[in-house]
Amino acid sequence: MMSRTGANITVMVLGLLLMILTACAGSAPTRFYVLNSIAGSAGETRPAADIPHVTIGIGPVEFPPYLDRQPIVTRVSANELHLAGFDQWAEPLKDNWTRVLIENLSILLATDSFILLPFRGPEPTDYRVAIEVIRFDGQLGKDVSLLVHWSILGKDDKKICMTRRSSFKETTGASGYEALVAAQSRTVEALSHEIAGAIKGLSGGK
Repeated sequence: MMSRTGANITVMVLGLLLMILTACAGSAPTRFYVLNSIAGSAGETRPAADIPHVTIGIGPVEFPPYLDRQPIVTRVSANELHLAGFDQWAEPLKDNWTRVLIENLSILLATDSFILLPFRGPEPTDYRVAIEVIRFDGQLGKDVSLLVHWSILGKDDKKICMTRRSSFKETTGASGYEALVAAQSRTVEALSHEIAGAIKGLSGGK
């Protein structure tokens, strides 16, 4: 026959297990997000090539350290940031951001001749786009911002063809993280249009 002490221990253990199971069942699942390209958002088809064949190098692409983390960063105020607990990037943000930019440019310029730098190979580039992201965040249910400094260098980096500081803002239109990430994707799309237009102008395209 079980003693009173043994029965009390059994009750305590069962109660502890019940608390653990309840906590696990009630915890929110982690949600993972990625930025989407023009093709992913609008199903845009590639136009006919309107620039001469050029090879474009992309890089370096630099991001501020505060964004170099898996939780999605949102802005509470000018000086306060918030790191999401259960809403995270599915891959390093800089990798996702750079890939989406290249996908957008490949559609807008109708070319696949991109090299992600640093690249150790024999193929030279006709232009190189260097990018420094200064700000890429926003507020849930409000606006997101992309502030970036970028330059286009000519063949063999011998000439800076142009340098520009660009700022983009998009309204989320809803309060959740999915709307926030979608708005951030639109800011990358806006930057892609600006860079593509500059490259077309330099290369004699339409």
